[in-house]
Amino acid sequence: MKNLILISFLVLFSATTMSAQQDSIIKLDEVVVSDVRVKRYADGHKVTVLKDSAIQRNNVFLTSLLAFNSNIYFKENGFGMVSSPAFRGTNASHTAVIWNGININSQLNGQVDFNTINPFNYNSIGIRSGGGSVQYGSGAIGGSIHLNNDLRFEKHFDNQVSIGYGSFETKKVNFNQSFSNRKASYSFGINYNKSDNNYKYLETDEINKNGEFENLNLNFNAGYVLSEKQVLKIYHQSFIGERNLSGNLFVLGRSKYKDNHYRTQLEWGRFGKKAVSKVKLAYLQEEFKYFENKDVDNYSFGKVSNFLARYSLDMKLSKAFRLNSFLEYNNYIGKGGSFGDPKRNDFSATALIKHTISPRTAYNFSVRQDFSSDFSSPLVFSLDGKYDFNNHYGIQLNASKNFRTPTFNDLYWQPGGNLNLVPEKSYQVDLGNRLKFGGVSLKVNTYYIATKDMIKWLPGDGGFWAPININDVQIYGAEGEAEVTYPINKKQEVNFKLNYAYTVSEDKETKEQLIYVPFHRGNASLTYRISGLNIFYQHLYNGSVSIIGGELDEYQTANIGATYTGNLFNKGPKYTLGITINNLYNIYYENIALRPMPNRNIQTQLILNF
Repeated sequence: MKNLILISFLVLFSATTMSAQQDSIIKLDEVVVSDVRVKRYADGHKVTVLKDSAIQRNNVFLTSLLAFNSNIYFKENGFGMVSSPAFRGTNASHTAVIWNGININSQLNGQVDFNTINPFNYNSIGIRSGGGSVQYGSGAIGGSIHLNNDLRFEKHFDNQVSIGYGSFETKKVNFNQSFSNRKASYSFGINYNKSDNNYKYLETDEINKNGEFENLNLNFNAGYVLSEKQVLKIYHQSFIGERNLSGNLFVLGRSKYKDNHYRTQLEWGRFGKKAVSKVKLAYLQEEFKYFENKDVDNYSFGKVSNFLARYSLDMKLSKAFRLNSFLEYNNYIGKGGSFGDPKRNDFSATALIKHTISPRTAYNFSVRQDFSSDFSSPLVFSLDGKYDFNNHYGIQLNASKNFRTPTFNDLYWQPGGNLNLVPEKSYQVDLGNRLKFGGVSLKVNTYYIATKDMIKWLPGDGGFWAPININDVQIYGAEGEAEVTYPINKKQEVNFKLNYAYTVSEDKETKEQLIYVPFHRGNASLTYRISGLNIFYQHLYNGSVSIIGGELDEYQTANIGATYTGNLFNKGPKYTLGITINNLYNIYYENIALRPMPNRNIQTQLILNF
């Protein structure tokens, strides 16, 4: 309780001090970012931002985008099926997904299915490596993925229509519109995807049966300038999905899964010369229906809603110091055939201090205390900073304590739920090196993670699976990112990117690598641009992984494609034609045992901007 009182005092003291510093009026930025913490309070962390060009090349699911543009390994139960990440050797519930500043990980299983997220819906997608529980809460242990809808308060009216068609009767339609003047801004998007998904299982005579999927995404984001000091913003997203669940090489699939996600958040912000205060209210709802036999109208169901309220204050204390603090309340209400009607109330208080010693040196110290109606949460902290030796070389360092709380499934699932579980605790340190000369940049990170009380589901004496807090796990490794951009002339440019990760993730007692964590993983991309023509090649290598009872072979796969951008009727609307050949070499591979991924296939798209 002393920790909570101390942190809450910092928030309230800041709010009191702020009243004397809000008199001056500042001019609002033309672009209002949805989560300033990624930019302002991450000096010691590796942050990678993916923008339009990368998103348009891999725009069906977030899984494919990140698989070819980051060091994250994904486990997919076949194309379009459930997809979960392994970020720095951790499991799927150790990657936090942050939507416009709030954590959207499921309260049922602690994770996000990355095949329910369409990257076309966002202005940018950020990848923040390393622990982030102080800022982003439960689950931010391996890292966090940031989905950003940034509002532009500059005069414009833009429309974009995108249609795509490809192998396996895969169809996609996207429409996005954005409008703004100096007073109001909004963006709207609707995305529809459907596929028969009946690809051939290479090296067999079988095809992927019962793999059809269909989903609809709706997005709306708006902001209104109430005064020279105040802005009101709203973000909304709906996902409505239905997919049959593929079988494997030996078992024919016959099940079906329907899941819907609804997210709405309202934010009021007051901008002063030295301080910005915000009040955020959000409502999140997830629900599912699982049909063991798709032809029979019998199903299991689950539903969780979350009401969130947050007050935050970002304040410049002096030329050298800045304080960011916030209080947050979450109310969770669940209902399900297998876990009853659980409820939970969580409260947290957080304070972050940023000290800018010089333009080349800065560090952040932060602390957070959570209180839950279900269990005791640990006090967590983070210290990170950077030092730039010159314009070409710098280092980053961060150390933190992080946590993950048990989910409703962990606690209440019947049979198997365990009410005696305690939150997982993780300690980690990360050292990063940054080197940049002209169009050449290199990032190298080494890290160590020690996790205590990891929650793991194991077979029990009663013949069913149950979660327990197991022995300690240690993870260590190294990551490298390299990029070279070479402009040949004003019309031609070559870009090369490379990612590589070496990861050891082992049970400290058995000294064995955890399942589905490759020791080696890498990807590379090469892009050549001449005027409006872009030609790209992507290559992915995934090392072998341990599985229950054996090992899954390493694999390599590649994509190649091209886009051409021009104008209709000379100076008319812009269009982009694109074609991509996936799995170029027609390689058989699995990233989950007995579940083959697609053979060589073609996807085409037409994008019209007006």
